Amino acid sequence: MRADPPASRTRFSFARSYAIALKEFVQMRRDRLTFAMIVGIPIVQVLLFGFVINSDPKSLPTAVVDYDRTEFTRSIASALANTGYFAFVPAPASAAAADEMLARGEIQFAIVFPAGFSRELVRGARPSALVAADATDPSATGNALAALSQVSTVALAHDLTGPLSALAPSPLPFTLDIQRRYNPEGVTEYNIVPGLLAVILQLTMVMMTAFAVTRERERGTYEGLLATPVLPLEVMVGKISPYIVVGLIQSVIILLAARYLFNVPMVGSLLLLGATMMLYIAALLGLGFAISTLAANQLQAMQMTFFFFLPTMLLSGFMFPFRGMPLWAQALGEIFPATHFLRIVRGILLKGNNAADVAAHVWPIALFLVAVGSVAMWRYRQTLD
Repeated sequence: MRADPPASRTRFSFARSYAIALKEFVQMRRDRLTFAMIVGIPIVQVLLFGFVINSDPKSLPTAVVDYDRTEFTRSIASALANTGYFAFVPAPASAAAADEMLARGEIQFAIVFPAGFSRELVRGARPSALVAADATDPSATGNALAALSQVSTVALAHDLTGPLSALAPSPLPFTLDIQRRYNPEGVTEYNIVPGLLAVILQLTMVMMTAFAVTRERERGTYEGLLATPVLPLEVMVGKISPYIVVGLIQSVIILLAARYLFNVPMVGSLLLLGATMMLYIAALLGLGFAISTLAANQLQAMQMTFFFFLPTMLLSGFMFPFRGMPLWAQALGEIFPATHFLRIVRGILLKGNNAADVAAHVWPIALFLVAVGSVAMWRYRQTLD
C-alpha cells in the first residue's frame, strides 16, 4: 500500500517557490540572447513607434515642370512649398520625364504648368495646372492633396493687385487638375495586399529555414551532417531549396487572393514579378540559414527571427508611409530586403513597371543575399573546424 506524502510536501512553500524562481533567473542570465530580447525589444519598440509612426508625412519629393516660367507660376510653386508637404527636386526636362520619375517612385508628385498659363490667367480664362500624385499609398498623399485647396486660394494673393484685382474673387483665377495615379479611388487594399506578399514571405521563409539546422542539432543528426564531405555552399543550397518551392506556393496563393478576392490590378509582367520574387525568397532563406548557424536551439532561432521581423514591419513602408519617417529611419529601412521588394511588387502590379524601372531595387536584395550567405557559410566552416 502506497504511503501518503509528508505533510510538508502537500502544503505550499514559499521557500521552494523562491528556489525555483531563483533557478529560472540564473538560467535567464546565462542565456544572453533571451536576456538581450528582454531588454532590447521594449527599447526597440519605444524608439520605433515613437519616432517612425507618422500619418502626416511632409517634405514629399515633388518635380515641377514649368513651361510658362512667369511670376505667377513661381508664386504658385512657392505657395506649394510653404505648406511643408512639397519638397522640390531638380526639375526634369519634360512632363514625360516627370511621369517616368513618378512611375519609378523617385518622386511623390509631378506638377506641370502649361505654356501660356499666365496669359490665360490674365485673360480670366481660368487655366489649369496638372498635379499628378503617386497614390499607390493613399495615406502618403491624402493630407498633401487636401492642402492644395488652400494653396489655390492664397497663392496669387500678392500678385492679383491693381488692374488684376478683379481676378482675385471667387471663382478662383486658376484650377488644379489633380490626378491620383495608379490608385484613383484610394483603395487601401491596393496598397496593403501586395505588401502582404513581402511580409508573409519574410515571416515564414526566415522562420522555417532558421529551424533547419537548429532542429538537427537538437535531434543529434547535425554531427552526421558535419561528417559528410559536402561543402558549406552545398549544405546551404540543399537546405533552402525545398523552402523555395514552399515560398512559390505561398506566393501563388497570395496573388490569387489579391486578384480574385480583393480585385487588385495586375498591370505589369507576372514573369518579372516571379523572377524578382525568387531572388527575394533566396535572400530570406539565406538569412534564415545564417540565423540557424548562430542560434543554439530553436527557441533562440525564433527569438532572432522576430527581432529581425519587428523593425522590418515598421521600417519597410508596409504599415506607415516610408517618406513620413525621419531620415535616419529611412536609411535603416533601406537595409531590409522587404523595403525594396515592397516597391517592386507595388510597382509591377499597380504601375506596370518594367525591368529597368525595378533594377534600382533588385541589386540591394542581391547584395543582402550575398552578405547573409557569406555569414552563413563562414559560421558553418567554423563549426567544421
